[in-house]
Amino acid sequence: MSVEINVLVVEDEPHIRRVLHSVLTTEGYRVYEAETGARGLIEASTRKPDLLIVDLGLPDMDGIEVVRSVRHWSEVPILILSARTEETEKIVALDEGADDYLTKPFGVGELLARVRALVRRRVRGGDGTPVVAFGDVQVDLVLRAVTRNGQPVHLTNLEYRLLAVLVAHLGKVMTHQHLMREVWGPGQAENSHYLRIYVSRLRQKLEPNPTEPEHLITESGVGYRFVA
Repeated sequence: MSVEINVLVVEDEPHIRRVLHSVLTTEGYRVYEAETGARGLIEASTRKPDLLIVDLGLPDMDGIEVVRSVRHWSEVPILILSARTEETEKIVALDEGADDYLTKPFGVGELLARVRALVRRRVRGGDGTPVVAFGDVQVDLVLRAVTRNGQPVHLTNLEYRLLAVLVAHLGKVMTHQHLMREVWGPGQAENSHYLRIYVSRLRQKLEPNPTEPEHLITESGVGYRFVA
């Protein structure tokens, strides 16, 4: 790894911390640890990590409080790691500012894939690049132009706005409610059937195989994620 990436793990279970430390350091990340929410907030403010991995069931506070506090001063990617599997828990965490959610027990391969996606977004976030490429598609966020194999792709205003929001949050799970507010406005947050229709249209126009999407990914019961 050419650029050193710092990861802060806020987790009270020693076994999980050991596993995360071993897996992440083997992949070249520098890992810091905190076993309480309060300590995690101190470490986050002093270490300025490139990624936070936060458990929800901390001994002194709910992990969502950690997310909420960090979001007051930082846009660092946050991956929630929790044994809670209810969709409502995931939606609350994501709406409060978490970028992704992984339930315990988790596979090492999936964990590392989620970490890589969030780190890529973090590293690219400051380069000001206006063009995002995925597969044979290019999205120019300045010119508001989309091409596939070099040929223009016609998108309606709503299709483009939805794509732009997803692309701007590479690797982040965007809840149905958040996408509806961003694209259609606050008064339409409950009409998520619009969202399914427009995501389907984008897949038809941009995915190699719309029935098995590689880039516009469904997070069942929660929302969607863009993967480059």
